[in-house]
Amino acid sequence: MPVQELNARVQHLTVCCNGGEADAEGRVWSEIRDEAKRDAESEPALASYLYSTIVSHSSLSRSLSFHLGNKLCSSTLLSTLLYDLFLNTFSSDPSLRAATVADLCAARVRDPACISFAHCLLNYKGFLAIQAHRVAHKLWLQNRKPIALSLQSRIADVFSVDIHPAARIGKGILLDHATGVVIGETAVVGNNVSMLHHVTLGGTGKTSGDRHPKIGDGVLIGAGATILGNVKIGEGAKIGAGSVVLGDVPPWTTAVGSPARLVGGKEQPKVHEDVPGESMDHTSFISQWSDYII
Repeated sequence: MPVQELNARVQHLTVCCNGGEADAEGRVWSEIRDEAKRDAESEPALASYLYSTIVSHSSLSRSLSFHLGNKLCSSTLLSTLLYDLFLNTFSSDPSLRAATVADLCAARVRDPACISFAHCLLNYKGFLAIQAHRVAHKLWLQNRKPIALSLQSRIADVFSVDIHPAARIGKGILLDHATGVVIGETAVVGNNVSMLHHVTLGGTGKTSGDRHPKIGDGVLIGAGATILGNVKIGEGAKIGAGSVVLGDVPPWTTAVGSPARLVGGKEQPKVHEDVPGESMDHTSFISQWSDYII
């Protein structure tokens, strides 16, 4: 993408996503409707789908609830029931709606393959899985555990993302590609975290109780990384693809390998200044990690 075009895109997204939560929700929803109308004009085969899923709705919450209800329904779990469940939950909790907008902005800003907000809303299964999980988590906290667990099962079946409804997840989350992501019951994920496919935040299999990882704000977790046990991944840390992490990782450091080691060594690990969960920088540590060059 040319520099001028990239700068214009970033500036436009900044205007859409910043400001008060209500203002950001309104701006993003307006952008989604405009995108859907343009897509319907350019691709008539999608016009009915885009109208029924986006254009006909009066709010982002209604559109998202309708879409999730149709995605997650089954022959015995009706889309109309799910629509009411999702809409009532989103409508009653402004923090859930703010998290949805933050997640849309995260995908649009961080993923160069995300061509529009509407594309993310309709097609990004990581985004959809997180939104459905937020509702399941709310139901879990209300002690409606059977339906929360049923939602977990449907999310896993449809999106190949398995998140226990008790897991606590922040906002501004990007599950890029998302297939095979597993997040355990007592896991905590902070704000502005990005993780790729086949990431596991699991237990060790030896203990009960609080047994899953705690992920700080701004963390980036590469594809296929496995983090096990009640360990703390500090704010702004980076976990390399394919790594197996069994201990705490200090803030603003990079852990790579199986078992994972800190870039720069345990005593004086290399510290970075960017926020990996936002910059999506997966490989800048290579020069400090290995002399091996392909």
